Amino acid sequence: MTPAQQQEIMDLRALNLTPKQIARKLGLKVSSVNAVIQNQAQKTTLDRLVSGELDPVYQCLASESLIQLLPKNLPENNTKNLLKKILPAKNNNDTDRGLGLVVIARVARYNQITLCSYLLDVWCLGVKDTMPPRTVDRIKFREVVEELFSLFPGKPQEVSLEVAQGMIFSASEYSESLGFQPHKDFEKSRSHIGEWDRTIRIECGRDGKPFYISGPHDNPQKIIETLNKSRGEGNFDFMIGSAPIEDDFW
Repeated sequence: MTPAQQQEIMDLRALNLTPKQIARKLGLKVSSVNAVIQNQAQKTTLDRLVSGELDPVYQCLASESLIQLLPKNLPENNTKNLLKKILPAKNNNDTDRGLGLVVIARVARYNQITLCSYLLDVWCLGVKDTMPPRTVDRIKFREVVEELFSLFPGKPQEVSLEVAQGMIFSASEYSESLGFQPHKDFEKSRSHIGEWDRTIRIECGRDGKPFYISGPHDNPQKIIETLNKSRGEGNFDFMIGSAPIEDDFW
């Protein structure tokens, strides 16, 4: 196949023609058209990897508990219509509000979706758990998202990448200021988020101070010792023996 034919195929593909339509129009085999399209997709992916460019964002989702924490003065260029979706805050004593979930999905090659999820403890421990990059088709993506958010009250809401970044890194920075490190798998999913410009932040802690709620995989004694060192005795709240969402997570 000549370079000119390959360019014709990509030009027609850019017009949203299917491989079968392109093959019929150019008098080629469908298999040959598919091979050109796939080779180009692979080359584009490799070029992005070499340049450090991330795949385009497909969708970012956040749980209601995190949406409620967004500031009212978000930059208009990032969240133009988001303020209309902010839900009224629930009772601040509701322990469900301390945990939230963010999913960031990017378009991968061959019409696939690569997603990562981030379980956030915005009151104390930051990035409490994370799912490293997972590539699925679009149907499976919807199934995975539905399963992940089924553990949280309310429906997930779509947010911009900047808002998703602000949620994740705000929680991470807050927990690090208390002496805690993100979940061990965060390094595997960190690059998927992209670079945070620090424009958008969410408020972490509860009533101005850390509130630790123990989970089934925590070492409460060690965590409370860390809080005593970083904040001082009496400058944080805690609850031991609860069964939060993370018990069934993943």
